[in-house]
Amino acid sequence: MGSFTTHRLRAHDRTRSPVQRFGALRTCIAEFAPYGFRATYHHVCRSAGIPAEPEVDSEAVVRAVEELHAAREIWLAEFRVWQVRRRTQKAVGVRIPDPPEPRRLLWYPDPEFHPAEPLAAVMPRILRAPAGDLAECPVCEAGRGRKSWHDGFTEHQLCAGCGVSLAGRPTEPAPGVEAARAERWRLVWRRRV
Repeated sequence: MGSFTTHRLRAHDRTRSPVQRFGALRTCIAEFAPYGFRATYHHVCRSAGIPAEPEVDSEAVVRAVEELHAAREIWLAEFRVWQVRRRTQKAVGVRIPDPPEPRRLLWYPDPEFHPAEPLAAVMPRILRAPAGDLAECPVCEAGRGRKSWHDGFTEHQLCAGCGVSLAGRPTEPAPGVEAARAERWRLVWRRRV
């Protein structure tokens, strides 16, 4: 798998077929997914207006990859500053990074329930989110409360405003969780919802 930058250029390359350009976008999402792969995929497809058949609007892929790129640039700027501090810490023997590496994602278990704002507007809030379980939503920045969401096997506590998991991502998915959501995900994957 190539880098984000390589696949971003492929998404822009008009000599490639729309399907190849769309494949490059999916690889970019695999490299950088601020909401987790599925929710980020749904978000950029929805915000860029990518149709079910990429040939209908091949420039939608460019809009989507540029939205993702803008958010990644915000994260990279913060990460580069952290890297400089981390090198200094290592030089003096500090083994545990302080502060930890900048957060690059929050988990959205329901791929269709995520912020509607552009990713670049949400990314600074993701960066500021504390590690571990969240007492309140760092994305909405408002007390919108909690919402329970059941994926068929596991109940998740989500922000009622934007859908972020307030308890983080489970380390082990419950048995059968993927089977319970598979049909809905197929519709999202094919951009039918």
